[in-house]
Amino acid sequence: MISKVKAAVSGLVGSLSSKHSALPGPSTPEKEPPCAVIVKPQPPCRPCFLKLSQEEVQKSGDHNGRTVLSLKTPGELHWGTGYAEVINAGKSQHNEDQACCEFVVVEERDNRLNSKCNEIHTEHSLNSDLQTGDKVNDRVCFYYWGLFDGHAGYGCALTSSRLLHLHICDQLRDLVHILQQPAVAAPLCLHNASLTGNAPGTPAHEKTEPPLEATIRFHLEKQVFPESLVIGALENAFRQMDEQIERERTSHNIDGGCCALVAVCLMGKLFVANAGDSRAIIIQQGKTISMSQEFTPETERQRLQFLATLQPELLGNEFTCLEFPRRIQQKELGKRMLYRDHTMTGWSYKTIEEENMKFPLIYGEGKKARVMATIGVTRGFGDHDLKVYNSNIYIKPFLSCVPGVKVYDLAGCEHGADDVMVIGTDGLWDVITDREVADIVQRVFASHGIDQPNRYNLAAQELVLRTRGVRKENGWRLLNGKLASLDDISVFVIPLTGHGS
Repeated sequence: MISKVKAAVSGLVGSLSSKHSALPGPSTPEKEPPCAVIVKPQPPCRPCFLKLSQEEVQKSGDHNGRTVLSLKTPGELHWGTGYAEVINAGKSQHNEDQACCEFVVVEERDNRLNSKCNEIHTEHSLNSDLQTGDKVNDRVCFYYWGLFDGHAGYGCALTSSRLLHLHICDQLRDLVHILQQPAVAAPLCLHNASLTGNAPGTPAHEKTEPPLEATIRFHLEKQVFPESLVIGALENAFRQMDEQIERERTSHNIDGGCCALVAVCLMGKLFVANAGDSRAIIIQQGKTISMSQEFTPETERQRLQFLATLQPELLGNEFTCLEFPRRIQQKELGKRMLYRDHTMTGWSYKTIEEENMKFPLIYGEGKKARVMATIGVTRGFGDHDLKVYNSNIYIKPFLSCVPGVKVYDLAGCEHGADDVMVIGTDGLWDVITDREVADIVQRVFASHGIDQPNRYNLAAQELVLRTRGVRKENGWRLLNGKLASLDDISVFVIPLTGHGS
């Protein structure tokens, strides 16, 4: 009935926003408490932290009015994070973006099968935890923000927004004892302690030199830093989330797919994991720092071509894995033309053969580039049933759920009240640059001093308003007259000052 993560999250004690709970469904009387439970049915809805009435939900779905939604109360989200969103201009029935902001407490994994899977903190106990930083007794804590840009339905994005942080929590449970060590920046000593010839705690004057064999074995082993373990936990959590969606997509009506962009604050660092074309930037002292890589058919051309070269059967005898500057015409058979394969970043010439006349694996340019003329992103969750139009060729083997992860040393940098991280779905970035985002945010902050509790929320609203544009006779336009974003837009503006410890 209910699928489980690899091992139950028996030590998970909560995943809470400051004003609401985002816990999974009730546990069942099995030997191991379940984690990451998909609750069905899942009707279309907006993030619960917006606290919308039914009338407001209906109004937000008006594709002609495109009302910008934002937080009703300053400080509703952790760190005073700002948030705003708007529905698309009619490309889908519902807003397919979803958002999540959580505070998660992780306990070390143990073998107590009868322990509770979830325990709701009182507001007082939560505040007590926060005062001690991100380490709570025998636990570690992390802050979490997530944006999920759905396509071909809202089901995958909604499911991921409710469950991905629980998979991350489960992965981190094996690392609690490591992440609690004082010098978390030091590499882990992975060699067997018995090789040194000294028992743990041996006084310095009694220690002996390790035998030569032990020294050689030690130098052959790699150093592993705690930071890389967190990255691995994020990568595995994304993989587990996608596997759960694949298993339960039919029984729980999880439609479509979604891109996923999450930020995790742990150990005084921001870990930003991205699978798709959503983006994150840090604005520090007016300068911008990219915190994500976009995964599109163009940026991942070589990976896709390499996979097609290894497994040509995935192309269904309908596509070619080679790239040409344009679609080849029949009259060009036997002539020389520029091409490149998975080994090449540059171009070279080859003689066109009959095999090269097939439709290219990657077709189009820029935002119009598609994998097998079907989908414009190459990483994310879901899409397990997606096929090339009018064929039995599946797209999913070319779509990866593994994120790219970037790390920002929050504790190692000085931040002012105007330093923020902006994360947004591609509806924002399609019509605006990093520099323009930074300028808009700075103008809002200049108009609202540091004592204004709603300044980060106002910045998020302004970003959405500027990229949504205004309604004109021929559609939505930016202030400069160019076409505005017609996509769903969701934006977090996360303050960085005072959160590096």
